[in-house]
Amino acid sequence: MNTARIIVLAIAIGAGGIAAYLASGSGAKPVVQAPAPKLDTVDVLIAKADIPLGQTVKPEDLQWQSWPAATVSPSFIRRDQRGNAVADLTGSIVRSPFFAGEPVREVKLVKGNGSGFMAAVLPSGMRAISTEISPETGAGGFILPNDRVDVILSRRQRGAGNAEVGISEIILGNVRVLAIDQTIEEKNGQKVVVGKTATLELKPEQSETLARARQSGTLSLALRSLVDANEPGTPARSNNTVNVVRFGVSAAAATQK
Repeated sequence: MNTARIIVLAIAIGAGGIAAYLASGSGAKPVVQAPAPKLDTVDVLIAKADIPLGQTVKPEDLQWQSWPAATVSPSFIRRDQRGNAVADLTGSIVRSPFFAGEPVREVKLVKGNGSGFMAAVLPSGMRAISTEISPETGAGGFILPNDRVDVILSRRQRGAGNAEVGISEIILGNVRVLAIDQTIEEKNGQKVVVGKTATLELKPEQSETLARARQSGTLSLALRSLVDANEPGTPARSNNTVNVVRFGVSAAAATQK
């Protein structure tokens, strides 16, 4: 009887082993994935770091970076087409800012040979016109390029009874400062630019207004807050509150133009 049990047990174990072997062989075979197709890339010239408006491009500002060939714009600078691009663009002036990692496009650069730069950075339809300033008329020197200002005309005229009256009025509102003397951007943490000339970005009719105003009295620039820099500008010669000074005493009068 012991022998019979042993035989039955051996048969059961053998059958279990055969079943396990068959079961393992009938499982799904692992799927072999095809290798991913190789992505075609080209080297594109990019800005290594942020490059602000007006900065002169240096070799360390630029670098080559691999870029998917299918997404490369014709305006991008490719290494296989212009291997000397870094040297060619060194010394150019940025007319529109670059952000770190942005592909370099020549339409945003102008050669820094000194001629034509201001014309290159002016938007279409705008004019650059300069006016004399001093620390007293230029917000104490705290006006920097790209700030927004109001232009105030102060003059004296004869009033009622032949009394001399001092009048101040905003003739141009919310205009952009392009440059202070020859400074076109804030550099090296500079916080104050004390200059003698401010160059403003104006429309043609505004340029005429400023030119006439320079012959009429003293011009001052009033610095606008960043909060309201995007508000619509005050039209030239619009209705404004005019500060009137009579015999050294200040008063406020509303004058209709």
